[in-house]
Amino acid sequence: MKETPTSPAIDPGVRIGHVHLKVADLERALAFYSGVLGFTITQRYGPGAAFISAGGYHHHIGLNTWESRGGKPPPPGTTGLYHTAILYPTREALADALRRLIAAGIPLDGAADHGVSLALYLRDPDDNGVELYWDRPESEWPRAGDGSLAMFTRELDLEDLLRA
Repeated sequence: MKETPTSPAIDPGVRIGHVHLKVADLERALAFYSGVLGFTITQRYGPGAAFISAGGYHHHIGLNTWESRGGKPPPPGTTGLYHTAILYPTREALADALRRLIAAGIPLDGAADHGVSLALYLRDPDDNGVELYWDRPESEWPRAGDGSLAMFTRELDLEDLLRA
């Protein structure tokens, strides 16, 4: 739908509530999301789906094999999910996530300081992109002279993050 000058902006309280991923192997996906990252299983839906969360929310991530059991990731050059971004509440919590990845032997695709956030990029067992990130306080976000955001991408110092 084309936005017109008279279209009102979306309510600023709107949030992304959860993501639901098709996976090839539910237990393998749970080993990653719950075993490595630490999400809690809130409900299983038969042998083909599970819902997981942080902090007791009903679910932040749904995982299912209903249309994908044993499947392969989509080939490059196709549309679909680029990555799921998981927001950590503190820099220290992001550092803990990095420690968990290192302990599990999960490699990073990249790590960046974007000015507004620090981000770790990796792949889940189904080759879905995953971003683990922490937002700096808004008062610290880089701004251009006109007040607009001036985000950037610089290498993230992982050793410095691990000291958090």
